This record gives sequence, C-alpha cells and structure tokens, in this order.
Amino acid sequence: MVRPLAEALRGTPLFFEPVPPSSRAKPTRAAAEVDAVVELVRSIPRIDALDVPELVDENHEGRPLYRTADPREYGRVLAERTGREAVVNKVVAHLENPEAIERWAAETVRMGIRHVVLVGGTSRYIPYPGPAVTEANRICRPILDAAGGFVGNITIPQRGGEPHRMLSKTRAGAAFFTTQIIFDADATFQMVREYDLLCRHASLAPVPVLLSFAPLVDEQDAEFIRWLGADVPEAAEHAILEGDDGGALRRSVDRALEVWASVDERSRAAGLEVPLGVNVEQISVRHLADARTFLTAFADRFGA
Repeated sequence: MVRPLAEALRGTPLFFEPVPPSSRAKPTRAAAEVDAVVELVRSIPRIDALDVPELVDENHEGRPLYRTADPREYGRVLAERTGREAVVNKVVAHLENPEAIERWAAETVRMGIRHVVLVGGTSRYIPYPGPAVTEANRICRPILDAAGGFVGNITIPQRGGEPHRMLSKTRAGAAFFTTQIIFDADATFQMVREYDLLCRHASLAPVPVLLSFAPLVDEQDAEFIRWLGADVPEAAEHAILEGDDGGALRRSVDRALEVWASVDERSRAAGLEVPLGVNVEQISVRHLADARTFLTAFADRFGA
C-alpha cells in the first residue's frame, strides 16, 4: 500500500526522479516514455513519491531555456497513473517577482500538485529577477499548507556554509531537502551533523534529508553529472568505471549503497535526529533501466 507523503517523510522515504520527455519529442515517443516510467513505478511498491525535475538551461545573462514541457503536467499524469504523489521542482530565480511565485504556487495547487521543491539559480554572480529560496518558501508555504502539501529545497553537501542555509530554509518553511547527486559520504555526513547541531541550538526540529544517487556507467555520465554541478571525486569515478563495462552499473549501485550505509550508520551512532531518505535520479532517458536497478537495490535495503 502506498504511504501518504507525510507518513513517508516520517520513515525512510524513497523518491524517484524521472526525466520528463523533451519538448521536442514526438507525441508517440513522449507517450512511450511516460508508459515506461509508469510501469517501473508500479513494479516497485516501495517508491513513495515522484520527484519531477525542471530541466532548464541558462544563457550568459541567466535567462532560462526550458528543455521540457511544464513538469507539473508530467507530474500530474504520473501521479494519476501510479497512485504516487508528485513533487515538482521549480527554479524560482527565473520568475520575475514574488507575485509571480505566488501565482505559480496557486496554479500548481489547482493542477492537483501539492508538493514542490523550490530551487535557486545556478550562479551567484547573476542578478536573477526572482527572490531567494528562503523568501520563496515563505510565499509558497501557506498556499501549499492549505492544500495539505509540503515545500522542499535542494542542499549541496560540498558547499561552504550549507548547514546554515539549511537552517534558514527550515525556518522559512522547508519540510525536507534533497541533496545534489552525491558520491562522497564524508561531506554529506558532516553537513547532516552540523545541521543537526544548529537545529538543536535553535530548538528547531530538523527536517528529512534525502540523499540523491544516480547511475554512473560511463565517462559521458561523469561529465554530465559534473555539468549538473555535482562533485564526482576522481577516486569514485575510477573505482566505478575501471574494469569491464558490464560491471560499471553494479559498481555504481554498490557505491551508492556504501555511501548511504556510511551516512546512515554514522548518523545513528552520533545520535543525530535528522531523518534520512533516498532520492534516485534517472538523469537521462537512456538511464531508465539503470534507475530501476538503483531503486530495486534501495527498496530491498529498506524493506516494506
């Protein structure tokens, strides 16, 4: 039986982040991609929610170029067909003002989407028109609260000062975080530990942090994941990609399970109160079968 998202977040949530069809894909191909994702989700009951990304590029001025149709429509279709709740990502930096964010949130609820992940711009050197994520949280939270939904945010373990940003976003209404794709347990554990400490000092309950993992099966994947902004340590890349090509996926899964186990076990040993979960990213259309392998491995690890 599928758990409501509120219940899942109190346990060990498992999210799946599928790639929406390209806006240039032919209708028949887009429909086939949707069917394949629906079949995957139905085959793994342990998946709690669908974390739908907004795929967007930026020019040198920070103006967006959207690579897919509205992810809210994709999320709505997947939710209806799988019985899972959709969590839709939105880069709020690209919206023109706070009023536009409020309109977007209200429209999102009218479309049947109750949960969102609000994301900032990719560069700190660009003066984006939209407000900061903390302000966007404050704007969207009352609208989503009224619909029984949640606001989530992204966190980057390797970024300096990240636990303090997480504390500010939690105060502003974040109900959970999903990390950037990770391959390193140390930086992630240090971030979680410091966030836990800051929450204790602030007498604030920490919210769940979902560790994001993705398939890395060739050098093209490593380059793409780095382009997304994630840190791929050379040692991790070599450990996964060295050897026979057919074993790269298995080594990639093993690495993800090892990182998860390390962060989870160290957090438990330290008595941290931050709930942990997992978000599996598909990263590209060609990785759907690889994402299935990841999801199955974590579903088996977590149990019912």
